[in-house]
Amino acid sequence: MYTKGVGPFKYFVGISSLAEVATRDDRVCVLNILGGESSEVTPVSHAYSGGNVVFGTSPGRRGQVLESQLGPIPVFNSVREGLDAGHRFNTGVVYLPPSGVRDGVAELARVNPELRKIVIITEKISVHDAREIRAIAQMRGIDVFGANCLGVADSWNHVRIGGPLGGDAPEESLFKGSVAIYSNSGNFTNTIANYLAAAGWGTTTLVSSGKDVYIHFAAPEFVYALSNDRRSKAAVMYSEPGGYYERDLVFTKPIVACVVGRWKAKLTRAVGHAGALAGSGDDAESKERWFMESFGVNALFTPENPACSAKGAVVTNIAHIPLALTKVMALNGINLDFDPRGSLDLKPWFANDQGLDLPAEIKLPVVEAIAPYNAQIAQLQQQIGRVFPRQSMKDCSGVSIMDAHTQITRQHGISILECARQPLESNLCQALMREHNGANDNAMINVVIGAEVNLHGDPMLAAADASRAAGNAPNAVLSAAASILGPGRIDAARRAADTLIDLFAHSGLLDARDESFDLRKIVVSDAARARFMADSRDPKAQAMVKAVQEREAKSLFLNFVRGLGDHVSRDAVLAAIATTIAWGPLMRKRISRETARNLPWFLRLYATLIGASVSGARHEAGRFCGIPNQEILGSWSATDLAYLTLMGERANPERLFAFQVLVGLLISNGVGSISAQGAKGAVSADGPQSPERVQINKAMVGFLTHSGYSHGGAGYEGITFLVEQFRDTGLADPANPKHGLDLAVMARRFAVEYGNEKAALREAGGERRAIPGLNHPVFRDKPVNRDPREVFLQELFRERGEYNAFHEYYHALARALFEEGVTRNVFCVNIDAVIGALLLKMLWPRYRSGAFSEHDLEVAAFTIFLYGRMMGCAAEIDDHINRGRNMDTRTAASQCKFVS
Repeated sequence: MYTKGVGPFKYFVGISSLAEVATRDDRVCVLNILGGESSEVTPVSHAYSGGNVVFGTSPGRRGQVLESQLGPIPVFNSVREGLDAGHRFNTGVVYLPPSGVRDGVAELARVNPELRKIVIITEKISVHDAREIRAIAQMRGIDVFGANCLGVADSWNHVRIGGPLGGDAPEESLFKGSVAIYSNSGNFTNTIANYLAAAGWGTTTLVSSGKDVYIHFAAPEFVYALSNDRRSKAAVMYSEPGGYYERDLVFTKPIVACVVGRWKAKLTRAVGHAGALAGSGDDAESKERWFMESFGVNALFTPENPACSAKGAVVTNIAHIPLALTKVMALNGINLDFDPRGSLDLKPWFANDQGLDLPAEIKLPVVEAIAPYNAQIAQLQQQIGRVFPRQSMKDCSGVSIMDAHTQITRQHGISILECARQPLESNLCQALMREHNGANDNAMINVVIGAEVNLHGDPMLAAADASRAAGNAPNAVLSAAASILGPGRIDAARRAADTLIDLFAHSGLLDARDESFDLRKIVVSDAARARFMADSRDPKAQAMVKAVQEREAKSLFLNFVRGLGDHVSRDAVLAAIATTIAWGPLMRKRISRETARNLPWFLRLYATLIGASVSGARHEAGRFCGIPNQEILGSWSATDLAYLTLMGERANPERLFAFQVLVGLLISNGVGSISAQGAKGAVSADGPQSPERVQINKAMVGFLTHSGYSHGGAGYEGITFLVEQFRDTGLADPANPKHGLDLAVMARRFAVEYGNEKAALREAGGERRAIPGLNHPVFRDKPVNRDPREVFLQELFRERGEYNAFHEYYHALARALFEEGVTRNVFCVNIDAVIGALLLKMLWPRYRSGAFSEHDLEVAAFTIFLYGRMMGCAAEIDDHINRGRNMDTRTAASQCKFVS
C-alpha cells in the first residue's frame, strides 16, 4: 500500500512546494562519492550549501575522506556503516554505474527510515530497474529526481544537491529571483539561468529532471509544487520529445515553454537522452501544440513575431526565452528582478574572417575576454600562423578527399574540376596556400618559375640528362634533378624568409601588397641585414626585381629587401616573393609558419621539374627552349612554360586552356593514390615531428619514384588506342568539326570487329583487353552511364565553342558497342578518355607531321601527369610535415603476410 502524499496525485508525491526541493535543513549522503565526477562536483556543492553532505560511500575505501573547503567529508563502505557512525541524512545522491543504481536506491531506502529524497545522476538506467526504483520509492514515501539529471538547486536557500548546476561557481549564475526552472537537459538548466540573469531575471528553484525513459519528478509534480511556492512568480520549462508528461497540465502561473527536437521526429533510435525519442503523438510539434493550447496562443514566439499571452509563450530557440519571459511578465504587471547583468548579443573573443568581405550583420566586433581567458587569447595572438595537431597520417590527409560516388577529388575543399579552370601558376599556389591566388601573386610565381626553369650549367641538369640518356622514364629523369636540390641549396632563402616573418609578424601588416606601409618602424640588425645580401651585385636578383616591376606586381617585402642595399641576393628576392604570396594565409592562420618558410623550396622544385623535363640542349646561357630569359621573366606564365617544354612552342589561347585543364585534372586522385603514398612515406621516414629535418626534395622524389607506366603513363594507352583508330583516316585537324569523317561508321566498324574478336577469344578461353577510356567500376549499372567528370568537361568545352573529334569518337563508340550487342548497356566515357583525347588533340599536328614519334607521345603523356601530380603531392608533403608523426606510415608486422 502506497504512502499517502500531497496533492491530487494517484501516486505518492511528498513535495508540496518548490521551496522544499532543496533546503538548508537537508542532509546528504552520496553513493560512489570518490568516483571521477562526484569527487569533482560534491566538494563544490558542499561548500555552496554550507556543508550539507554528511558522508559518502565507496566500497573498500572506509576511512578515506573527500576534501572540501569546509573540511573533509568522511567515506564509508556502506550506508549502514555511516549511520552506525552517528550520521543522519534525509537525501541520497546516486553516482553509481547504471547496473548498480537499483541496488544503491534499495540500500538507501532499506537502512534509513528518515530518507525523503533521492537524486539520481546516472544516465541510461534500464526501464526495468527504473520501474523497481519507482516502486521502492512509492512504498517508502520518497521523492526521486532523475535519473540522468544534474540534480536540483535553490537560489534563495543557497543549496545545491546532486550534480553541477551552476557549474564550478554556482553563486555566479544562481541569482535570487522570481523564476523557477524545470529542464529535461541538465546543461541547459545552467544556460537558461545564465540567460535569464543577463536579462534581469533571477531564479528560485532549479530542477534538472533528466530525460531517461522514466522521469520520476516530472512536469506534473513540478507544476503542482510551483503553484504552492510563494517565491516563484513564473517558470521556464525546457522540454524534449518523448513522453506525455507535459500533456493536460494545469498552470496557475505564467510559463515560458521551450520545446526542442523537431528534427528527431523521424528517428528510430534515441540520439542524446535515452528518453528523447517520440512515439505516437509525443513529438516536438505535439508538445508545442499542448503548450500553445494551454496559453491561448496560435503561434510560436520569435523576436519578429512575439506571440504570447499573460499565461505564457512557446519558443523553440533557447536564446528567445528571456525576451519571451519579459513580454509575458509585462502582461502580468511584473517587473524585472534586478538590472540586466549583460546581453545575449554574440561577443566573440577573437575572430578570423579568412580575408572574406563579410556583410556588416555578421562581421561582429571582437571584445576582450574575461580573465584568465584574455591573457590566454593574447598569448594565442602572438602565435604566427596555424598550428596543426599531430596524429598518425597513415592513409589520412588534411588536403584531399575523393567522393566515392562521383569519383571527384577535392583539394583543400576545392574540386579538381574547379582547379581545371585555373592556370598552372594559381594551382601551384593553391596546393600550399590552401586557396587560389589573384593576379598579383600569379605574377610573382611566374617570375620565380621563369627565373629558375633554365638550368644551364647546373648539376641538376647534368643529372637529368644522364638519367635520360640511360633510357629512364620521365619520372626517373626528374628524380635525378630533384635529388640535388637539397636543403643546402635552399637554406639561405629559408633563413631570409624566417627573418622577414620575424621582422613583420607583429608589425600590424596584414597585406604584403600594401606598399604604403611605413617601413621605418622595422628595425633591422646587422645580422638580419646580412641574411639578405650577396658579396657582389647578383644579376639574377636584379633580373627578377626588374621582371616584377615589368609585370606591375606589388610586394612590400621586395621593396624592403631592395632598400637594404645594392647587393641583394637571389635568395633574398626569392624569399621576398615567397613571403609575399604566403603572408595573407599566414596572418589569417590558414597555413603554418613551416609552410611559409618552405615555400621557396617548393617553388624552386616546381621550376626545376618543369625545366628538367627537356634535354640540356634546350638550356642555354641566355635562352630556354629558344626564348630569351628576360622575355620569359617579363611576360611568360608558368602555364606557358610548361606547355613550351612539351610542345616546343608558345600555345595559342585554345591549346593553352586545354593544357591547363589537363594539368588541373591530374592534380590529385586522393591520398590513397600510389604517388601520394610515396610522398607521404618519404616525409614519415624523415620524421615530421622534427620538421626542419624533412627533406622536401626527397619527398618529391618519393612521389616521382611512385609514379610509373601504370600510374602516370596510363594515359598513353588511350592515346595509342586513338592513334590506331585515326592513323590512316587523313584527319588533319581534330579541332575542326568539318573534318569529313563519319565517326559513327568508324565506331560501328570497330565495335563489330571488337565483338567478333571478343567472342572468339571467349571460345578459346581467353579474354580481350578492355578498351582504354570506356567503362568505370562505379559508373556502370545504368542503361546509359556517364562519368560526372567527363560530363563536366564536355559541357565546359562546348560552352567555349571548342570541338574535339577524339572525344566525340569515344561517345560514338560507347553507343555503337551497345547497339551491336557487345555491351549490355551504354558504357560511360571515363575521365581517362578525356585526358587522352585532350592531349592527342594538342599533339596531333606534330605527330601527323612526323615531328613527334609514338615514343614522344608516351613521354608527353607521362610528363603532363607529373606536372599535375607534383602539385597534389606537394600539398600532401606539406600537410604531412605539419600534421604527421615520425614513421607513421609504416605497417605493423602483425598486419603483414608472408606468401610462399
